[in-house]
Amino acid sequence: MTTLARTADLQTAPMILAIAHWTIVIVLSLRVMVRRLPVGWSLAWLAVVFSVPFVGAVVYLLFGEKRLGKQRGRRIGSALQVTGQWLEGIPAELRAAPHPETSPASPVERCAQSILGIPSLAGNELRLLQDAESIFDALVADIDAAERRCLLAFYIWAEGGRAEDVFEALLRATRRGVECRLLADALGSKPFLHGRRVKELREAGIAVVSALTTGLLRSWFVRADLRNHRKIVVVDDRVGYTGSQNLVDPRFFKQDAGVGNWVDAGVRVEGPATRMLAAVCLASWSMETGAALELPDFDGQSPDRPEPRPDESAVLQVVPSGPGTRPEAIQHLLLTAIYAARRELVITTPYLVPDESVLTALLSAAERGVDVKLVVPALVDSVLVRFASVAHFDDLLAAGVHIARYRDGLLHTKSLTADGELSVFGSVNLDMRSLWLNFEISLFVYDVGFTRRLRELQQSYLEDSDFLDLWTWRERPRLHRLAEDALRLASPLL
Repeated sequence: MTTLARTADLQTAPMILAIAHWTIVIVLSLRVMVRRLPVGWSLAWLAVVFSVPFVGAVVYLLFGEKRLGKQRGRRIGSALQVTGQWLEGIPAELRAAPHPETSPASPVERCAQSILGIPSLAGNELRLLQDAESIFDALVADIDAAERRCLLAFYIWAEGGRAEDVFEALLRATRRGVECRLLADALGSKPFLHGRRVKELREAGIAVVSALTTGLLRSWFVRADLRNHRKIVVVDDRVGYTGSQNLVDPRFFKQDAGVGNWVDAGVRVEGPATRMLAAVCLASWSMETGAALELPDFDGQSPDRPEPRPDESAVLQVVPSGPGTRPEAIQHLLLTAIYAARRELVITTPYLVPDESVLTALLSAAERGVDVKLVVPALVDSVLVRFASVAHFDDLLAAGVHIARYRDGLLHTKSLTADGELSVFGSVNLDMRSLWLNFEISLFVYDVGFTRRLRELQQSYLEDSDFLDLWTWRERPRLHRLAEDALRLASPLL
């Protein structure tokens, strides 16, 4: 090859790479635009695709779209159709009467009914479980009383401590002939799914299914970071549990992370809402296994509970959320709850990475005179999220939002109370991953008694927290500010 030819090749190669890069950029940019994502999310992905040649395109293809896979997508579509018909068949006597227009519950309730077709159900008894010990005690007792079926779905399952009590209770139940089904997220529960206990449970006849399995090759067809973040237990379609507690003993979980014990809460439900929780579990099971979706009967009340007692009057809506359904639903509902508050709004969340709409709602609430309190842990288990979480503190503090940093562990409880009348409780963090990417579960509770108990729990967190002062906060190191500002721009991708 002559010198002239070699020179031509050297000049041609960069040109070919440039053409390939800009072709990919244009194609992916058009794809991002036509998907009509939130503007901040779209701009963040465009920045990645434009600024990092080829690598940015690969990152977008792996993590930029909510690909659940064709087979799983078809199953979700089928499940939604079956569930829609099932919801229409809920007896009128179980549906709650509409709330007064002046109540903050009224717009939230109507929004959930409009977006998801989920009615609020009356006649439920709610018991707030304020720590891991009380959750495990109640859970083991109910599994030991099971007669027909136990459904359990958790993002994280882990061996050790009180989790072993649950495993032993499940083994006792299956020996009595009780059907037990366990759903574990493939990523969150990876050590458990490859451990000793899961083999023992399966050998005993307990069905254990891995949710949203992933792998290097599979990641090109199914997005790897779409996770089943729900925490649900249903026993005999009679008793249900949900909240923030994974099936882990906090004394043994992530003790090397330097954040202390995880602090969680849960709620035990009896009444018609337990069938809604069962339906969510069964739909997830069908989505993963392809089994026919058979939802529980809404036959009024269980034989052992013919009529609800007067103190079992709690009204609530069970709200599942996640990709493949209406991904904006949970965000719309939380925004509605924030805007509905007139006097007080208290939120606890371990991860505070709001998008512009949620941030604006919080700022607006404080500026119109609502007493807004945000309770977050002083330390979290992710350095990136730690900086992204505090990136909006300046704006929030300046608007009058009270920010309390919990100092006695990683506060993991996800809760909201508004005006002493409305509660939101479940697995949803106030970040974009929970709002847009994860499969989550929330209870929207329209009950003064339960809201009062939850508000008391929030108050206990506040008393174990340190409130931030705006001027002191602004004295933090410049390097921290720079990291916060950088991660604030990247927050839609976290």
